[in-house]
Amino acid sequence: MRFLFKTDYEDDIRLFPHSGYYVSYGLLLAVLLIAPYVLSSYLMSQLVFVCIYATVGVALLILTGFTGQASLGHAAFLAIGAYTAAYLQTYNVPFPVYFLAAGLLSGCIGALVGFPALRLQGIYLVIATISFALIVEEILARWESVTHGNEGMRVKTLSLLGVAVPRDSPTFYFLCLAVLVLTIVGTLNLLRSPTGRAFVAIRDSETAARSMGVNVALYKVKSFAISAAITGFAGVLFAHKLSFISPEMFTLQLSIEFIIVILIGGTFSLHGAVLGAIFIVMIDPFLTYLKDDMPGIIAGIAATFGAGTQAAANVQSKVAAFASLNGLKGAIYGIIIVLFVLFEPLGLYGRWLKIKLFFQLFPLYKRATFKRQKIYVKSERNR
Repeated sequence: MRFLFKTDYEDDIRLFPHSGYYVSYGLLLAVLLIAPYVLSSYLMSQLVFVCIYATVGVALLILTGFTGQASLGHAAFLAIGAYTAAYLQTYNVPFPVYFLAAGLLSGCIGALVGFPALRLQGIYLVIATISFALIVEEILARWESVTHGNEGMRVKTLSLLGVAVPRDSPTFYFLCLAVLVLTIVGTLNLLRSPTGRAFVAIRDSETAARSMGVNVALYKVKSFAISAAITGFAGVLFAHKLSFISPEMFTLQLSIEFIIVILIGGTFSLHGAVLGAIFIVMIDPFLTYLKDDMPGIIAGIAATFGAGTQAAANVQSKVAAFASLNGLKGAIYGIIIVLFVLFEPLGLYGRWLKIKLFFQLFPLYKRATFKRQKIYVKSERNR
């Protein structure tokens, strides 16, 4: 077990607490860099979506996990970034320009959304962000001169420094990976700065933050703007990966998926955003497996245990009908949310911390180590 003795403030805000982090993250980066040359095109496509979803997850963590402001409207910011890229491409604007423009426009709109949300908290803020998402979706469907309405827009192949970068190429994967890594490193540095500490102070107690001189309104707007800008950057990559965008791609369900990303991974962990993204991206392959392969497997098991041919066929048809039900994906999302809220509020990363601490302290580990202390002071009533 490693013991860290911090002797000054620099040790407390160090990006990597000890040398072991350099080794572990270096090995992880090496694995990710060689992945395009050893994995199939399908798995690489899934990894690209993991990078995009994880980038949005980190952006949402800044707003929800570290500032305490709930949002169910991040699909709208993703749509703004995607449509900005598609529209500027029609004027032959180079990729670096429209990439930055998409983030800037999303950030400005995020700041505008943050202003009216200053006096809202909890469920009321959630309702406000849902309303914003529905407004953006309606604008995308009605503003046909710019967005082509429900017909959607085709997104040209990305061109970087005059070289075409197809959506299935290793270069595009490296671009998405680079954006994710820069987003994570930038967020870590943001959280070590006075701005990041102000975000956390607002999350813990707005009353205490005000008493320490934190301009709560300003930092809430900053949090909205930064989170929306990062989501806009991810929207550009999302548009290029799909090569076609339309309003029905950016619905409330997509915003819920982003919430599930941070809920499953861990609401207060950047690592959790990546874990949650992996989990969400694997839902669709699981549903495909459930629909195409699982009925035959279950029918085979039934036949093995003595079921007749007709009975096995009936079992197979019923399982296939269940796997094809409309709304099954939403039901799975609901079950996942309930299970994690009830049994693992800290998410997958929290579970990993518990497992790691168990082996570090074995046999002296206490089961109540992570139990939340239900002790409140009078000032907490004003949060």
